Amino acid sequence: MQQTARTSHIIFSRVSTTKEEGRMSNDLVGVWEVALSDGVHRIEFEHGTTTGKRVIYVDGKEILRRDWMFKLVGKQTFNVGKADTKASINIDAVSGFAYEYTLEINGKSLKKYMENRSKVTSTWVLNLDGTDCRVVLEKDTMDVWCNGQNIETAGEFVDDGTETHFTLADHNCCVKAVSSGKRRDGIIHTLLVDGTEIAECTE
Repeated sequence: MQQTARTSHIIFSRVSTTKEEGRMSNDLVGVWEVALSDGVHRIEFEHGTTTGKRVIYVDGKEILRRDWMFKLVGKQTFNVGKADTKASINIDAVSGFAYEYTLEINGKSLKKYMENRSKVTSTWVLNLDGTDCRVVLEKDTMDVWCNGQNIETAGEFVDDGTETHFTLADHNCCVKAVSSGKRRDGIIHTLLVDGTEIAECTE
């Protein structure tokens, strides 16, 4: 039972196929998907337990390679996304030749980071004129992102809170921030597109 808990953070583990670009991926030990404001990023980690090789790919692009590492365990740090969010992969020996790989984002475990992120951001997924749009609001800065692009906004105070206006593909969009009146719930953020409310999604 304990082993299941250990590997639950790995979306996809060990494969032995050859990729089109010719690299062998039989050293692939972990794949994670991380939702940031500029999109969902896929992180892949290769670890050669004989050579100590470490290779990290973000969205299919190699960003770090260490071909010979005498130390098989330890931490590998790198950046993800347009905001250069700090990430690290911890390599720990479990027993014998078995290793555990955990991903941390901004110093927090992926699970804790995503729990905290749901408190500081709101995300909506919608289709505009045949195009899927992922809109993210960063509540602390009121920055709005759509499909990886930081959107220009105009904020204004209204009777019951604030409104943040922006345009997506000729559609008028607005994030309304209204106090819930309850301390626990804080401020409620609602996205309106052409006056129609869009349901928030959970990532």
